[in-house]
Amino acid sequence: MSGNSVANPTPPVKLSNPWYRQAKMAPYLFVAPFFILFFVFFLFPSLSALFLSFFKWNGIGSPDWLGLRNFQRLLEDPNFWQAVVNTVIYMLASLFIVVPLSLVLASVLNSPGLKLKGLWRSSFFSPIVTSSVAIALVFQILYSRDYGLLNAFLGKIGVPHINWFGDGEWAKLSIIILIMWRWTGYTSIYFLAGMQTISMEYYEAAMIDGANATQQFLRITLPLLRPVILFVSILVTTGSLQIFEEPYILTSGGPANATLSVAQFLYTQGISNLKFGFGSAVGLLLFITIFSLSALQLRTFGIFRED
Repeated sequence: MSGNSVANPTPPVKLSNPWYRQAKMAPYLFVAPFFILFFVFFLFPSLSALFLSFFKWNGIGSPDWLGLRNFQRLLEDPNFWQAVVNTVIYMLASLFIVVPLSLVLASVLNSPGLKLKGLWRSSFFSPIVTSSVAIALVFQILYSRDYGLLNAFLGKIGVPHINWFGDGEWAKLSIIILIMWRWTGYTSIYFLAGMQTISMEYYEAAMIDGANATQQFLRITLPLLRPVILFVSILVTTGSLQIFEEPYILTSGGPANATLSVAQFLYTQGISNLKFGFGSAVGLLLFITIFSLSALQLRTFGIFRED
């Protein structure tokens, strides 16, 4: 027997081995549900809407080619521009009222001396999980001209009753109040989570240097919350541009389209009136607007900063 014995090397794994093939396919099987759902519920509907925006189709028969006439007709529709103005008002109210209020509310909820923090956080978050039907019923009672609690309170202080749903400007204000009530607590949760990641050492050092609470908030909290502010701003912008439930369940877009939103206009034209091509054109313009504003916000906050 030879003394220079060599150990046999481990045989290579054959690609035809069934176990090897299963192990190789496992990662793809795990991620497959996401891609299937993404294709079925996002990519395919988006491409279909893009295709239909150039056609006239009521859901029956073959679509008729219109080219850009759907977009031309859309830009000439006064109801569409009224919906655009209303939606911009809702967006500005969300950005400049809801976001600052939620930031202040988060600061209060993050206060070390606050008692029953869990109860307060759950209470402010509860509107977002409340049924839309229940919200509509409650706010219709609150806004009722003759029997509403809000007008009853205003009457006690000498203010005449307000026709909340009969006047266009007051109807817009009623929608904005509903937006504030429903979304302020929800967005404050994001700010609260961001504040709780800030180390207390920054505040302790600031207190040693003599900084008061306002200076700590402006010089420490706000700069360190920059990514959260960006996220909440984009979330609020995209949500307000797609607002549908609040005007639909409370005013149905009235009076005289004074509270009509772009999403509600899309629903009316595309679903109720069976104008799928025209509704797809509305959705395409809405998508372009949301994407452009989101990119602008990212660039403003320095995410897409040029080298």
